[in-house]
Parts: sequence; C-alpha cells; structure tokens
Amino acid sequence: MKKTTFHSKFSQKILSVFGLAGLGILFCQAAPAQGNAVKASTGGQCDLALVARLGATQGTICDAKTVRDLSRQGHVYEQNEIGMASVLAIAPDYSTEEALQWFERAAQRGYAPAQVNLAVMYSNGWGTTINYGRALHWLQLAIDQRYARAYFDLGVLYLQGKGVRQDYAKSADLFRKGAEAGDTSAESNLGYMYDGGLGVAQNPAEAAAWYRKAADQGSAMGQNNLADLYLRGEGVPQDDGLAFALFKQAAAQGHTGAQIKLGYMCAEGRGTTKDPEAAYIWITAATSAGDLRGRYLLESVERRLTADQVVRARERAQKLQSAPTPPISAKLAR
Repeated sequence: MKKTTFHSKFSQKILSVFGLAGLGILFCQAAPAQGNAVKASTGGQCDLALVARLGATQGTICDAKTVRDLSRQGHVYEQNEIGMASVLAIAPDYSTEEALQWFERAAQRGYAPAQVNLAVMYSNGWGTTINYGRALHWLQLAIDQRYARAYFDLGVLYLQGKGVRQDYAKSADLFRKGAEAGDTSAESNLGYMYDGGLGVAQNPAEAAAWYRKAADQGSAMGQNNLADLYLRGEGVPQDDGLAFALFKQAAAQGHTGAQIKLGYMCAEGRGTTKDPEAAYIWITAATSAGDLRGRYLLESVERRLTADQVVRARERAQKLQSAPTPPISAKLAR
C-alpha cells in the first residue's frame, strides 16, 4: 500500500529565496569574454566582490571602483554585475532604479543576460512600473539569441498568464526549449508540467526524468520535486531513503518546502530514524524564513521535546538560517 503524506511541489517558488512573486530566476550572469582591455587589466571578466560573495565567480574578483570604471567604458558583463548588486541592495549606495539603468545599458548593447534581467525588472515593477510589454520585448530579444534562461522566463509568463494569454501548451514548449539548452529551472518546470498534465499529457515518469536532470545539476527545486515523487512512489519506485537524501540536499540550499518535508520525515522516522529535535530544527528554519506551511507540524513536534531540547533546537535553527548557503549562486547563472 502506498504511504501517504502531505505534499506540494513549488515550481512557482523558484524565486522564493527573494520572497517575491514574478518571473522565476532573478539574475543572469553569462557572457563571452569582453576584450583585450579587460583581459589585460583584470585577467578576464571582472566580478564585483559584493556579488561574488553570493556564489561562484566567472572571472577576476574586482573592487567596486574597478567594476564601475569598466561599466562606464561600456563593458556589458560589468554593467550586469552592478545591476545585480543594485537590485539586491547589498550595499547602501545601490538601488533598484540604478539596477534598471545598468541592465538597460547592457541590454541595449545586445547582452542577453541583461536583457533577461531587464525583463524581470519590468515584470515585477522593480525600479519602474510593471510593464509586461517591455518585459516581453526584452525576453524575445534574448530568445532571438537562443539564450536558455529567456525561454524559461517567458514560459513562466505563459504559465501565469501575465502579459499574455495563459497558455500551458506554449509554456511547456518554452520550458522544453530552455531545458534542452540546459537551464535547470526550465528542466524543473518542464517536469512540473508533466507531473500535473499541464499543456502536455500527464506522465510522472517523464516528470521524474526532468526533475532528475535538474537535481543532478544541483537544483534545489529539482531535488525537492524528485524527492516528492520518491516519497509518493509516482513515476519512480517508492523509496523513503532516496526521498530523504534529496530533501536534505534541497533543504541545505535553503529550500523551505524541502526543509518542512525533511522535518516531517525526521518526525515520522521515514527514510531515517525518528528524531523530533532534528524535525523541529528544520521546520523552525523554514518558518523563520517566512514559510508557515509547517506550523501545525511544528506544534505537534514541540510537544515531544523537553524545554531544553526546544531551546537547543531553536538555536541550531537560527544558525542554519544565518549560515551561507549556495542557492543564490545557483540562481546567478553566468
């Protein structure tokens, strides 16, 4: 008999690390080499130190002045770096309005990652008013360059019916193009479409295959959704052990849905030994991050702990929340 559990896939929560709705992945960083002047002065593309601390880098780590100087000289990679730092507001002298300006400069020069980022700004109304027409314009220009992330973001607009008529089949087709080009978010969402039968014939095995592609590349969304299939035994053999391992990978990246499900498995002893304190840690971490879906389970688990265990678990959850995690680096696609 199939084991039952609460479950929910969060393909629309790809942007959950920022706590905002809208297009999935926020930032794109990918570019060809910029030219001899940059190579001579920096050894290659110049990553802004403030942004580089959030994830993997592509070039030489540079200070803000160097990056700004290169940006003013028209180097699109560095313009995109400043745009990301600005919309993240990771320093007091950055703003979303400035982000819009830098993305615009690089986008006008045909830089596909900045075109996608500019589309995200317009679709969310960051530093400007919401303008889906402009978002669609810039996404189409990036698609004309066959830039994988653009297919994904346009697919999200068709999935949500924002700026366009909702069209699941069109959305699935765009996710497929992005997935075939190797975009992990498109892979996860194409899996979601097969999982739910949205725009394609429902096929849990096909959903699992696409989730696995994303998961194997470190996508927390792919890991979470594939784990959910293993937990329920849909499209793959039911396997609590694999579900637990995948949820743990996604949870370690800050995926709050995976943290809640990992807490559930620890509480119930599914795929692991029963450990209510570990369950409390993971669910508290998710709750502290603003995901309240595990609150009812948290109350149940707390009743199984001593006062000292609760205090200790809360302290560990706080450390988990403050520890550097890799999800942003996965979302800053260079």
